[in-house]
Amino acid sequence: MTIFQTNAWQQAWWAYWGDTQGFRRISNRSGLAGLYVDRYRFRGILPIHCLQFVGTNYRRLATPRTEYNRLTSGAAGAECLAEVRRRLGAGRWSEAVFRDVPASAPDLQALQDYAAQTRCMLRTVAEDTSYFVDTTQSFEAYLKNLGSGTRLRLYNRRSVLQTQGEITFANAWPDKVDGFFEALNGFHESRWGGPCFGTTSLAFHRTFLDTIGEEGGEPRLSVLYCNDQIVSVLYNVLYRGCIYNLQAGFVENFHRKLALGSLHLGYDIEGAFADKDIHKFDFLAGSGKNENYKSRIATGHEKLVSVMLVRHPVLKLLYALKD
Repeated sequence: MTIFQTNAWQQAWWAYWGDTQGFRRISNRSGLAGLYVDRYRFRGILPIHCLQFVGTNYRRLATPRTEYNRLTSGAAGAECLAEVRRRLGAGRWSEAVFRDVPASAPDLQALQDYAAQTRCMLRTVAEDTSYFVDTTQSFEAYLKNLGSGTRLRLYNRRSVLQTQGEITFANAWPDKVDGFFEALNGFHESRWGGPCFGTTSLAFHRTFLDTIGEEGGEPRLSVLYCNDQIVSVLYNVLYRGCIYNLQAGFVENFHRKLALGSLHLGYDIEGAFADKDIHKFDFLAGSGKNENYKSRIATGHEKLVSVMLVRHPVLKLLYALKD
């Protein structure tokens, strides 16, 4: 179970997007993503009843990404297929889209078996990869296994950073949250041309952070200061021994020799290695603006697959023509 299946994440997502016209929640399972049906007309003509995970939406909404989704509680074989049948039988749907399911989960095989037995079309609509660092060994061994250029960006140029002024770190939770997200949005405006979080998404994250502590989670809004000025932020949450890095932002062109975001990550990764209760630092899916930096600093990865089941005969024909 990850932060995305907590009540804090699931309930906050539904609180902000669940009243969208056409949404109807049909399943709420502790430890698993809930399910809902999105009813709408595709291009205003074709009626669609799309079953999907709470925390995701196919076609109509862009919301914070919800990863590591599961239909089942972990059993394999016939038991897994039976659980898939129960969950898919909870509502009326013409297609079902299940986003970011771990490729290692038995759910995907169960969905293949379900499709074959019910004559549904099964389509893969997206694939991605999440990256993580196993922090159960030593930080020194981790650094040694990095490429020389990556080690330079992540660790070795700390001495250059120290020459730029007084370097300090702090957790902005819970007293300086507004300033943290203001800085994060500002850094994204400069780098990407738009804020990291809009008004609704920001409210969602604030609600999630306010409630994750009830389930043992710990917000770690890491701030790097240079001469009391915020120059880098990492939006991290610790949950069940794993630090999830949801977002990051930093001052661009701070120094020609420094990759400021990478250096900040290096400090936080080192802190995770030093804590015996932490076993993983998870960068989640997605890549950087210019490069897939996560793949170079990770020690492992997890393939994520998004699949669609198509039940309605007209939709099956249309998708067959498209594919």
